[in-house]
Amino acid sequence: MTIYPLSKDLRNKISAGEVVERPASVVKELLENSIDAGSSEIEIVLEKGGHQTIQVRDNGCGMAADDLPASVKRYHTSKISELDDLFAINTLGFRGEALASISSVADLSIISSNGNGKGAELPIKSGKLGKVQPAPEIGGTEITIRNLFYNTPARKKFLKSPRTELRKVIDVVRRFGLSYPEVSFSLISDDKKIISVLSESLEERINSLFDKTYRKNLLSITITKGDYTFTGFVGNLNLVRRRPGEQYLFLNRRFIKDRLLNSAVYSAYRSLVKRGEFPFFVINLAIPADQVDVNVHPMKIEARFKDEWRVYHVLRSGVNDTIQPILKTIPDLEKRQYDYQSYFKETTTQKDSKQAKMNFRRPEPIENILQTTQLKRAKDYASKLAIPGTEADNIIIDRIWQVHSKYIISEINSGLVFIDQHVAHERVLYEEAMMAFESTSMASQTLLFPELLEFSSDEFDGLLDILPYLEKIGFKVKKVGDYSISVEATPSDVSWGNERQVIRDIIDDFLETRKTSSSYKESIAASFACKAAVKAGDKLTHDELQLLVNRLFATEHPYYCPHGRPIIVQMSLEELDKRFERI
Repeated sequence: MTIYPLSKDLRNKISAGEVVERPASVVKELLENSIDAGSSEIEIVLEKGGHQTIQVRDNGCGMAADDLPASVKRYHTSKISELDDLFAINTLGFRGEALASISSVADLSIISSNGNGKGAELPIKSGKLGKVQPAPEIGGTEITIRNLFYNTPARKKFLKSPRTELRKVIDVVRRFGLSYPEVSFSLISDDKKIISVLSESLEERINSLFDKTYRKNLLSITITKGDYTFTGFVGNLNLVRRRPGEQYLFLNRRFIKDRLLNSAVYSAYRSLVKRGEFPFFVINLAIPADQVDVNVHPMKIEARFKDEWRVYHVLRSGVNDTIQPILKTIPDLEKRQYDYQSYFKETTTQKDSKQAKMNFRRPEPIENILQTTQLKRAKDYASKLAIPGTEADNIIIDRIWQVHSKYIISEINSGLVFIDQHVAHERVLYEEAMMAFESTSMASQTLLFPELLEFSSDEFDGLLDILPYLEKIGFKVKKVGDYSISVEATPSDVSWGNERQVIRDIIDDFLETRKTSSSYKESIAASFACKAAVKAGDKLTHDELQLLVNRLFATEHPYYCPHGRPIIVQMSLEELDKRFERI
């Protein structure tokens, strides 16, 4: 690998810009160089989230001693040499700016060997190049950056905490890991191994970088149209998340951000995305290099396409064909929470069905619940329709019915009242969770068989932040691995087998909300309430209907759910008479 200076004309046509914003951008540039050097093994080491030290070591082709000084000069590169090369870029890096930019804001050391039996080291201190010195042959390149932004205090001040910067680095390493599954990656932070993956298939890499539940929820995608070949995986409905962040689009193995192409994938899930949910996907777009331009953005995460709408339609139709079969099964995905006979048929593999019954929570009988002072008051309160000015309209608690396994209906003096069972239960759980955060924890139910949950490193970091609140609402967990927990008890209202999704949704909402709001308690409570509440389609017994109505009217705000949807709708007798043309 020989490094040459770019011509003045070529420099002027490069979309140049500062590439060093934070530790994650440093890691990105170094990883691009390592992969372009043909590395099959890459190790990243951080201290204090990259504030103190960033080191990237690879087993690539390396550099000769004579090339080391040129490697840190601006507009010096081995990847392009003439103008036409800009329109057929086959490498991740091409501008010759990365090491020059890094060395201007940090102390840097390069050790490299190119297989000639010798190694060389070049130190750069305070922006000044030292002398090239002999070094051990390491079979690749090792670049160490220390004291990032030591000479630009204003920029250093804008760095986030080491923990936050580490999360950004993890995101970058995960992207490269998904784009190059044949490459082994290791990420170590403060002597703790965060990521360690060996050469594997993309499906195995997804399993390694996320958790073991992903693999069984992936749908393979292969689209070939003319000179386009799109490959990868999309997730089924079990991998739909409440926040964006697990959408990975690669152009010729380069991670890009493109709203139009993301929307091509979202369109297949449009009924879900309208609710503010996001599908998982990892897709690589293999397009001839002369049909794309990646010389658009300084960070090289945007691209222009010769025929963007053709790319859009090919991607959209391919994903749509892949996802259509599972969209037809949506009604079958609802869990039967109260169909005890079916439940016990499904658990016949357990040795003791009597013990299995103990693990399944039957709602507590209403007569036991009503022994509390609060719900004694609720019984009285529920006897009056909670609509201002209609205290004479009584809900007869013994005369309520469930309609279409979705609504609760009751006769009142002035007509009919309808209650949405899901949002009613959501309001109950939300207020109980908010009360639990400030006082006594919510009731728990011990699981007969603890549930093991594994997380990615950034998700686990979010879990640690919200763990006190999870315990307040009734979860009892124990750390059993670097990024895994054992759930030993769950809130009484969480259906059996649903604890994994409830916890994940709470983490998603927390990670998203804390960026823009300080009301993370409300977000945690609302997320828990929405996921744990009974769903449309769940059949409830008469006792369960009574219990739900009484718990609803014991809340402070029984009219609207935490997201603002109405809980109670009234139809007057006069309106009924008009419909039947009696008046």
